Amino acid sequence: MLYTDLLRLTVLLVGAMATALGAVGVVAANQDGDTLTLIVAGGWWTIAAAAGLYLGTPQRAAEGISRALAGARVATTLPPQSPGRVAFARLWPLGLLALVAGGVAWLWPQVPVIGAGYAILVALQWRNREAAVTGVEDRDGVRFYVVPSSAFEPVRLVRTPGLSRDRMPPGHPPPPPPAEPAEEPLRPA
Repeated sequence: MLYTDLLRLTVLLVGAMATALGAVGVVAANQDGDTLTLIVAGGWWTIAAAAGLYLGTPQRAAEGISRALAGARVATTLPPQSPGRVAFARLWPLGLLALVAGGVAWLWPQVPVIGAGYAILVALQWRNREAAVTGVEDRDGVRFYVVPSSAFEPVRLVRTPGLSRDRMPPGHPPPPPPAEPAEEPLRPA
């Protein structure tokens, strides 16, 4: 599985988890008439969003992935893998966390509300990591693949030769076509 795909999937799943936990927490707190939890939720989600935006700047994203990219081993072939299995092996704790936090919402609506804020922070913090990896891949003409491993281990990557691109970087106009030599008019003899 491409590392960029895993990063994109992680951000989308964490964002979906934030939405689901927030909705469950708000419904449970509203049913209990717990306005304090709703006020705390609004404040916590605002703080988490601001912190996530600050921590997710492109410079911090590049710093966050630098160790994983630098530790990638070079290979000419890909390890045998199934993208679905790799994604499930790496991301199943997110689903378990969402189920547990959402499951206790009817007893303690504060738990999913706090979990939703944390998920907002993480999703916004990780939003630029895929772009940072893509930038390195495009610059160096390589691709980074995830080595299948446990979710409790740091991610390990394999660096493979990619296809170098013969096109201009985004935002640059293409070069003009080469000029054809002008033909001289025929002269009568």
